[in-house]
Amino acid sequence: MSDEVRWAAIQMLESWRRSGLSTWQHIAPAVAPVRTAPEAPPPTASPASASTPSRLANPRPLFQAEVGDAPLPRRATTAAPAPRTPFVPLDLSPQDRIARLAELKTCVAGCTRCGELARTRTQTVFGVGNPSAKILFIGEAPGADEDAQGEPFVGKAGQKLNDIIAACKLKREDIYICNVLRCRPPGNRLPAPEEAANCREWLDGQIATVNPEYIVCWGSCAAQNLLGTELAIGKLRGKFYEYGRAKVLCTYHPSYLLRNPPAKKDVWEDMKFLFRDMGIDLSAK
Repeated sequence: MSDEVRWAAIQMLESWRRSGLSTWQHIAPAVAPVRTAPEAPPPTASPASASTPSRLANPRPLFQAEVGDAPLPRRATTAAPAPRTPFVPLDLSPQDRIARLAELKTCVAGCTRCGELARTRTQTVFGVGNPSAKILFIGEAPGADEDAQGEPFVGKAGQKLNDIIAACKLKREDIYICNVLRCRPPGNRLPAPEEAANCREWLDGQIATVNPEYIVCWGSCAAQNLLGTELAIGKLRGKFYEYGRAKVLCTYHPSYLLRNPPAKKDVWEDMKFLFRDMGIDLSAK
């Protein structure tokens, strides 16, 4: 260091002392990196990537701590949905249908894809009814009564559904009945999209095995999940849709009828529409 630079530094330190500064922290000087070769120019971002930040820009793990090397505890997450395969109805004998449904039921009983539902359920609620049924009913999810008994539609909504079945001159054993979910959501909340996706393999397995001619979706949850639509149930009523070889009819959930009795007339019109397509007139005495 030259005398001129040293003198200037002393003068600066003296001026800081007079202004009240008595201590300071030593900071190690930065060391410039040694470059052995010229750096390549950065790649030019495409118009699409220029407007959307890349997730690869920050390689930090999702749950890595901001300070230090120790990771934060992972929070519970829902397992990834099983991959969807094209839906193919199965042409099985009655005995093979029974055996396949029993196999699916065993798989469902041990399913833990939805961590919260697996922890809080009493038991899984698979499905009941005729394995070779012409009509298959799909509801939303088990409630408290269903969770306790292990059978779909056994609570107050189930009693209302039984009344509808009887009015159609059928028995519960003539139909196959299942739900979008096979575990009760806590507090009877609506199924989360990832929960419905996790359970879709079992729903499609039941539909493919029973191979019904008609499917009735009871309520928006069943209709929207099966058909992949966001339309409300009021917009979906009054016409048939297709799923596999089955004709799909959408109507109000029996629990909705308990809260809105005037809607019973609409459901009855839907049932007459369904059975008219089967060549049965429910209006006939």
